[in-house]
Amino acid sequence: MFTHKTPRVVAARRLTTKSGRDDAGRFLAEGAQAVREALSFGRVHELFVTEAAAERHADLLAEAPRVSYIDRRAAELLSETVSPQGLVAVCDPVTVPVDEALAGRPRLVAVLCGIADPGNAGTVLRVADAAGADAVVFAGEAVDVHNGKCVRASTGSLFHLPVARERDPAAVLEACGRAGLRTIATDGHAEQDLTGAPLDGPIAWLFGNEAHGLPAEVAGAADLTVRVPIPGHAESLNLATAAAVCLYARVLRGG
Repeated sequence: MFTHKTPRVVAARRLTTKSGRDDAGRFLAEGAQAVREALSFGRVHELFVTEAAAERHADLLAEAPRVSYIDRRAAELLSETVSPQGLVAVCDPVTVPVDEALAGRPRLVAVLCGIADPGNAGTVLRVADAAGADAVVFAGEAVDVHNGKCVRASTGSLFHLPVARERDPAAVLEACGRAGLRTIATDGHAEQDLTGAPLDGPIAWLFGNEAHGLPAEVAGAADLTVRVPIPGHAESLNLATAAAVCLYARVLRGG
């Protein structure tokens, strides 16, 4: 049984940091749901598991290419949660080039431009997946999609659809144009209300940073800018909530 001092466990623990993930080209997925989805899509390199977790998830162990048993202390150090589940997979990265993510005539895409909170990012991934999006693009100085909190918040959705990472927002907009997508920026001060906005045809929704919104040059280059109506007294909506409303708008219209 591996301990927290075993070299493979030490190497895996480095994947809890961005620099460690970048160096190794791998990331961690924790918990039964994330591991199940990672296995289904052939992303798992190795599965670390405690004896107790192995008894609960024998089906997942049978699918894993390599299973390594770990003690409780090792499980705690590999986990980024308060209550470790004793089931952590070392996975190959999910990101692809933006043109690859937008191949195949997509009709609904979410672009997260400068989004900083990993929980928000993972939630938007989950919502985009649920709304039938064809891809999610992380643009600009956005959070790492392989961040542990983002992976958990996506509840496996990051394995379901293409996810791209492109640091140049202008390049993302150009790629959306090549893919035939109309870009719609979200701005709480926009004149156009979402309820009356035309949502026909292929769309790429542009969502900005939680505190600062979309960069002016990105919003200015969009084909349309809309705001989510707030008839109540709340100052604003959480980014993930606003993204959910926008991504589901066409679904709820029956489009």
